[in-house]
Amino acid sequence: MVEVGSIRKGMALIVENEIYFVLDVNKHFTGRGSGIIRTKLKNIKSGYVREFKFNSGEKVEEAALSLRKTQFLYRDGPHFHFMDLESFEQYVLSEEEIGDSLDYIKEGMETDLQFHDMTPIGVILPNAVVLEVVDTTPSHKGDTVTGGGKPAVCDTGLKLTVPFFIEIGQKIKVDTRTGEYLEKA
Repeated sequence: MVEVGSIRKGMALIVENEIYFVLDVNKHFTGRGSGIIRTKLKNIKSGYVREFKFNSGEKVEEAALSLRKTQFLYRDGPHFHFMDLESFEQYVLSEEEIGDSLDYIKEGMETDLQFHDMTPIGVILPNAVVLEVVDTTPSHKGDTVTGGGKPAVCDTGLKLTVPFFIEIGQKIKVDTRTGEYLEKA
């Protein structure tokens, strides 16, 4: 159990028998020392974001999460298959459990799976991944003068803006936290 006054962004909490990630915390204190802690929490399973209010002094349960090195094997419809790199045990996660990582994950990629009570609940990707551009408009002479970029689609289905000099078939490095183009790979 952890006191609500020590809740920080990124923590995993168990509230109403569900696991939530803390997205935002605001602490409001009155003159007599008591206060209200307002939190914005994201449900790990559903992805639904809710706001919770706690009175200072209350306690909530912190979820004990562990990580395991895995390799993404393949996608079978809405199911994603991963293999533990130490025990070679295989795990299956749904699209909901994969969440935003869906646009960055490729077969053979090494990832970390997040576990709670021996059950996989999510994927942690590296900060940057290399993807291949499969669709973008051709560049024209003089495009780079104005700056900016053009829309592109990567082999995972991710849509982003890339510089004008990027062509179809080129590999680019993409930031998994922001979804932005970083550099040519």
